[in-house]
Amino acid sequence: MLLTFDFSSPVPIYMQIRNQIVIGIAEDKLKPGEKLPTIRALAEESGINMMTVSKAYQLLKQEGYIVTDRRSGAVVAKAGKTAAKPETIDALRLNLSELRLSGMNKEEILALCARLYEEGETK
Repeated sequence: MLLTFDFSSPVPIYMQIRNQIVIGIAEDKLKPGEKLPTIRALAEESGINMMTVSKAYQLLKQEGYIVTDRRSGAVVAKAGKTAAKPETIDALRLNLSELRLSGMNKEEILALCARLYEEGETK
């Protein structure tokens, strides 16, 4: 699994791990039942602290994106529909507001959303 980190980003590394795995699942790069690297392996491969990886995996498990087992490790959870979290809706609302303030109209925003959604399906 190839993850990239921006150590100068205000986004914490554990969230960068979480976000990239969620995107990988959504874009079908990570399949249900696929085994993820162990915490130790991902930490060593990436040069980051094991506790950082552990925090990301715990969050992914809590959100239902992965399941863990002492023997088989972490695997991508079986696909299932889940309700959007209120924080996700709030973040989208903020992003839409920023796009409006940048001068984009509804049609441009929807076209952008459609393009990004389609890009995720083809990756």
